[in-house]
Amino acid sequence: MKRTSILKMATAGLLSVSLLAACSSNDGESKKTVSNKNLTIQEITKNAKAEGEVNSVGMPDSWANWVGTWNDLKTKYSIKHSDTDMSSAEELAKFESEKNNATADIGDVGIAFGPLAKEKGLTLPYKTSYWDEIPDWAKDEEGHWIVGYTGSIAFITDKHNVKKPPKSWADLKNGDFKVTIGDVLKANQAQFGVLAAALTNGGDEKNIQPGVDFFANLAKQGRLRTTDPSLSALEKGEVDVAVVWDFNALGYRDQIDKNRFDVVIPQDASVVSGYATIINKNAKHPNAAMLAREYVLSDEGQANLARGYARPIRENVKLPEDAKAKLLPSDMYKNAHPISDMKAWEQTTQQLLQLWQEQVLINVK
Repeated sequence: MKRTSILKMATAGLLSVSLLAACSSNDGESKKTVSNKNLTIQEITKNAKAEGEVNSVGMPDSWANWVGTWNDLKTKYSIKHSDTDMSSAEELAKFESEKNNATADIGDVGIAFGPLAKEKGLTLPYKTSYWDEIPDWAKDEEGHWIVGYTGSIAFITDKHNVKKPPKSWADLKNGDFKVTIGDVLKANQAQFGVLAAALTNGGDEKNIQPGVDFFANLAKQGRLRTTDPSLSALEKGEVDVAVVWDFNALGYRDQIDKNRFDVVIPQDASVVSGYATIINKNAKHPNAAMLAREYVLSDEGQANLARGYARPIRENVKLPEDAKAKLLPSDMYKNAHPISDMKAWEQTTQQLLQLWQEQVLINVK
């Protein structure tokens, strides 16, 4: 699937939206500004129902349980939905090339693509009524992009192949099993895996070298695999330990055999990233797109994402037991941290590609 196999890389609109500073009407509905008109969520909902549909990109049914949200929008608001699955880079290219002939209203992109979409003037800002519950690192100050769910780097271990599953990067370093990282030259997941290894060895988003050194040493030992840690590879027993997003690991585990695989967030360090919704500034169904973002961040929408193993961005959201059961315990995330300097990370990823080729791939056996 493109969402997991392709690199998430890389002006006034017809409609502008912003949240009036934390004000509420008497009925408790947050006010929004849409084309200089004050609209309540109720009015946005009414307009969205009139539009009757929302078309997304990169938000397929099978990814993070998006199907739950699309079904809810259809049931609750009679809003039809269609999606075209594509990478983050492709989503931005589509918004940019179609201009006023937009066929997509809303997309879901890796967090690094949110600022890029804003910079290109492709987005319609909308903050939603949950604005104050979103961490600062996970949102644009004007609402051009907002993270809906996070992923943290995890280990998934096939206990048929490895009798003592690693719990930390130190365990990974000292083991005798093979480690699958994926294609760092293309996969966003693999790049964040290198960053997580860097964090535990004194590096950060400005200094990726410790992470490169970590995997270079594994390569020299003949313990590194750069193939895709896919569902089929895991099912066939071709993977000992893989470095993947937690929601991918949990999904793979449950689809194959919950008792066969161990999934953990490394105890010494992990990195948190997120996926953000962006609304097309030329959306043909802007109110439906805004309502979709509103719903994604609601209790129901966050629970839908959790049922797809994605960790909700709203930390204090109360999840139903069936949704909570899909996630790893919160205490596993005590040493998992978001990137503090996204601009620096964007620059570092370019350096990483060269370093990976020159210092790691040449040693892969």
